[in-house]
Amino acid sequence: MGRLPLEPWLQPLLSPVGLALAAALLLLLLWLRGRRTRRPGEPPLLKGWLPYFGLALKLQKDPIGFMRTLQNQHGDTFTLLLGGKYITFILDPYQYQSVMKNQKLSFRMFSKNILKKVFSIQKLMTDDDLNDELHDCYKLLQGKSLDLLMENVTQNLHQVFEPKLFKTTNWEMAYLLTFCSSVIFETTFATIYGKSAAGDKKEFITELKDDFFKFDAKFIYLLSDIPIELLGNVKSIQKKLIRHLTSENLANIQGWSEVVQMRQDILEKYYTFKDFEIGAHHLGFLWASVANTIPTMFWTIYYLLRHPEAMAVLRDEIDHLLQSTGQKQGSGFSIHITREQLDSLVYLESAILEALRLCSFSSIIRFVQEDLTLPSETGDYLIRKGDLVAIFPPLMHHDPEIFEAPEEYQFDRFVENGKKKTNFFKGGKRLKHYVLPFGMGASKCPGRFLAINEIKQLLVVLLTYFDLEIMDDKPVQLDYGRFLIGIQYPDSDVLFRYKVKSQRS
Repeated sequence: MGRLPLEPWLQPLLSPVGLALAAALLLLLLWLRGRRTRRPGEPPLLKGWLPYFGLALKLQKDPIGFMRTLQNQHGDTFTLLLGGKYITFILDPYQYQSVMKNQKLSFRMFSKNILKKVFSIQKLMTDDDLNDELHDCYKLLQGKSLDLLMENVTQNLHQVFEPKLFKTTNWEMAYLLTFCSSVIFETTFATIYGKSAAGDKKEFITELKDDFFKFDAKFIYLLSDIPIELLGNVKSIQKKLIRHLTSENLANIQGWSEVVQMRQDILEKYYTFKDFEIGAHHLGFLWASVANTIPTMFWTIYYLLRHPEAMAVLRDEIDHLLQSTGQKQGSGFSIHITREQLDSLVYLESAILEALRLCSFSSIIRFVQEDLTLPSETGDYLIRKGDLVAIFPPLMHHDPEIFEAPEEYQFDRFVENGKKKTNFFKGGKRLKHYVLPFGMGASKCPGRFLAINEIKQLLVVLLTYFDLEIMDDKPVQLDYGRFLIGIQYPDSDVLFRYKVKSQRS
């Protein structure tokens, strides 16, 4: 089928001259955006010398060091120009709660803009009823529904790893990020959406996975004001992914989870069955399900590989649980661990939390719906309508007053006397929130329980059935490409090897 002709009025706009004029107009708008000056009563305003980008490049280069410098110079509250947005940062952890409760700050407005820019979801911009109904679906990511999802995770992990039990009696080499990406994507997709009932199942999931990671690599650019048409083949990849997840194509996938079924039922109330935008909603949900789970899994395994003493403690903890429940390693995947039993593995959870503390650079961002006054210990600040307000937990995560030697990975940092440690202090006062990788309030990740439990299950499988060794001595650093959004990816992949452990008697 040939390409449809462009509308006549569009043709001159997409000509080289039209695109050049559009680019010039965009540059003018960006320059005007950077001319703002500080008004009386507003926080310190820092714009840098780059139009539009402002201080984004400096912040991205060294987020903790740069933020700490600004804090020393300007206090716990200041406004930065970053990528065309004026963002007021709140660095005092004792202010977090009051900021989140401010009714003039909206997470929904901020999130709707992201969904429109990244996934081309338009209807949520004008339909709050649809938003409310979709939000209700998140109850199916907790309680008994979560238990059912975890049963599916177990089955799908078994299907991923069981063939390896008979093939990897000798050492097998792999790249860790590639390994985690493949296992998490395939397991999560099968758990939430099910498995293709038509054609070559392996070909379907491989193609979907490859396209997903190409799309995800451009995520930060999709968040910007750069038109998607100027981002190479991203638009065609986005459309291809959405097409995979339209109602017609999802009908060929068997084993939908409760949450996907409920979302689909709601979407069909607000759209026609064949509406392309239904697929966009599913793409957004799939992205939220795996995009941060993958780097969390990578960093947890990476740190354990670099700290054999930590891995030994986790193996002992898991072995003790298996023995206490009368289970042992057999010739296949014979173990079964409930969610309550996973929760009892305090060193395992601490190892994951410590990876999140070091590698999460999420900000908790709100849209300012109208001019407001923000109280602080040094005085009240005026914040403008249309700006963004951001809590920046990474500075708290790396605060030596709260965490001793914060730059070090200490797998047992969140364990005290064999139990979960929850007492952390700053300025002599106990912190209510001390690790915030999943946001807080209305923006707290609804899938956090599934993500953490999926990581725990995968780690139990790897530590129970496989010997693991790191092969690269080079230190891997964080790539701050998503420094305000989620868990950071590594700046390079790392080689490791694994083989099946000899069976215990």
